[in-house]
Amino acid sequence: MDTVLVKEYRADIVECVHNGHICIVNDEGAVQAYAGDPEYVAFTRSSAKPLQAIPSIRAGLAEHYGLTVEEIAIMTASHRAEPAHVEVLERFARKVSIGESNMVCASSWPLDEGSKESLLREGSDKSKWYHNCSGKHYGMLAYCQMAGYPLKGYDHPEHPLQQEILGTVSDLAGLAPGDIHLGTDGCGLPVFAMPLRALATAYMKLASPDRIEDEPTRKAVLTITSAMNASPYMVAGNHKVDTLLLEDDNVVAKGGFKGVYCFGLKKERLGISFKIADGSEEEWGWIVESILEQIGYSNKTTLRRLKAAYPKDLFNDEGRRVGRAETEFILTRV
Repeated sequence: MDTVLVKEYRADIVECVHNGHICIVNDEGAVQAYAGDPEYVAFTRSSAKPLQAIPSIRAGLAEHYGLTVEEIAIMTASHRAEPAHVEVLERFARKVSIGESNMVCASSWPLDEGSKESLLREGSDKSKWYHNCSGKHYGMLAYCQMAGYPLKGYDHPEHPLQQEILGTVSDLAGLAPGDIHLGTDGCGLPVFAMPLRALATAYMKLASPDRIEDEPTRKAVLTITSAMNASPYMVAGNHKVDTLLLEDDNVVAKGGFKGVYCFGLKKERLGISFKIADGSEEEWGWIVESILEQIGYSNKTTLRRLKAAYPKDLFNDEGRRVGRAETEFILTRV
């Protein structure tokens, strides 16, 4: 059964209730705390992006093309196509020389409203570069070119690239490949469904790579997570939970569409995943803050930033306080 994670009040009347599930694992992959069902099966959506980047970085993609930390970070991104994101993508493309049309993600407007408005005023059109998953797609194509894999069909589950990714994801999650259910993500690539416990285990290993037995994989994880911490803005954008958390060098974090969120804590050697049942994302900051407070997280600066960025007071369009949000869950310790 799920549990109430957040309630939103308007005029002291409950207006919205967001149920869901939370799982925290230790560095052995054992459940240490939870709310709801730690075995709840959820699609990873974009929270898998740091995992999906591992095969290419492990094979030497960064060295082959001379990638910067920003270009590595944007391979893990759900970017907003703000100008800095597009600049990094275009720089990446100049190094690799694969055409935009090879990406299977749809042509899109930027998720950042200011960037979209500027393009509309200029009379510009949609672009695949503006799709929030374009960094992931372009990184995959770059790896296919380097490895001699066919570019066409790189999105198919049977493609050698996707088979490498599935094997890597399953290894880090502690599952057999056959135990991971596949679907199709919004951007057209395979997406993985697994228990929150397994997803939290994968994030524990991102934060504690010494728990990864394979040395090339361990080195790739260090490269990827270091890039994410060095360039947090590339991973998401302004005013996003991912960016704020990655500014803390102790955290590896990435959210996914439809309410899934994951982060790992390096010093504490913990992996954490949660799923908001109704697919909402507005509550991420409140839930992360409550989790960190309940486990006694020591970096008070990160907690203060979360409180400032995601206040629980709710305001209308005129800036008038009209309600509040409250986190309702209490973690059960194992």
